Amino acid sequence: MTVVTQLSFVQALDKLRYAQKSAKGAPAYSRFVNRKAGRVLAAAAYRIGATPNQVTAVSALFTYAAIAVVALVPPAPAVGVIITALLVVGYALDAADGQLARLRGGGSAAGEWLDHVVDAAKISALHLAVLIAAYQHFDVAPQWLLVPIGFTVVAAVMFFAMILNDLLRRATGAGPTAPPGAKHSAVRSILVVPTDYGLLCITFLTFGFPTVFGVVYTGLFAANAAFLALALVKWFREAGRLDVDRGGAR
Repeated sequence: MTVVTQLSFVQALDKLRYAQKSAKGAPAYSRFVNRKAGRVLAAAAYRIGATPNQVTAVSALFTYAAIAVVALVPPAPAVGVIITALLVVGYALDAADGQLARLRGGGSAAGEWLDHVVDAAKISALHLAVLIAAYQHFDVAPQWLLVPIGFTVVAAVMFFAMILNDLLRRATGAGPTAPPGAKHSAVRSILVVPTDYGLLCITFLTFGFPTVFGVVYTGLFAANAAFLALALVKWFREAGRLDVDRGGAR
C-alpha cells in the first residue's frame, strides 16, 4: 500500500473542517459528536493511505460484530458496554469514509453504493438482532416483540425515503435544500435527537438491564414512528413541488 503523505495529520484534520456535509436535518449526536470523531478517523486513514472503501469495510466489521453480539450473547452490563463501543466506533468510521473521499478529491459512484448498502443492512439487522435477543432472554409479553419488528420497518422506510429524497432532487436538478455553509439550528438538531442512530447506539449501554432497555427502546421506537409519519407527509409535498418546478405537475 502506498502511504499518502501530501498533508500532515493536523493539516488533513484542518482541511476536513471545510469538507463537511450540510448540517440540515442532522440530529445532535450525529452532528456534534459523530462527524467530529469521523473527521479525526478520516485524517488518520488519509495518513496511512487507506481508501474510503476500506474505511467502509472496517466500519461494517465493527457494526456487524456488535449486531452479532446483540443476537448471540446473553445480556449483561459488560456486554452492553462492548456492544455500544463497537457500534459507536462503527458509526464514527461510517462518517469517516465520506470525509476521506472528499479530502482525496471526491468519492465514486461505487463507493457511495457500497456505503448505502452497508447502512441499509445494518439498519434492519440491528433491530432484528434485538428481536432475537428479546425472544431468547427478555422477560416480556409476546406482544412486545412487535416493537423491534415495527422499528425494523420504520428504520428501513426512513432510510430509504431520505435516500430517495436526495436522489429525486439530483434527478430533477433541484440540488441541495440549503446552500453550502448555511447555518442550521442547533435547537432543531436537539429536537430530532430521538431519530439519531448515534443515540440508538448509546442506548445499548442499558442492554444488560433488559427492563430498562425495553422501556428506552420502546420510547425511541414511538418517537421514530411519530417522526416518520409527519416527515412522510412533508417529503411527499416536497416531491410534488419538484414536479411543479420542472413544469410537469400532475
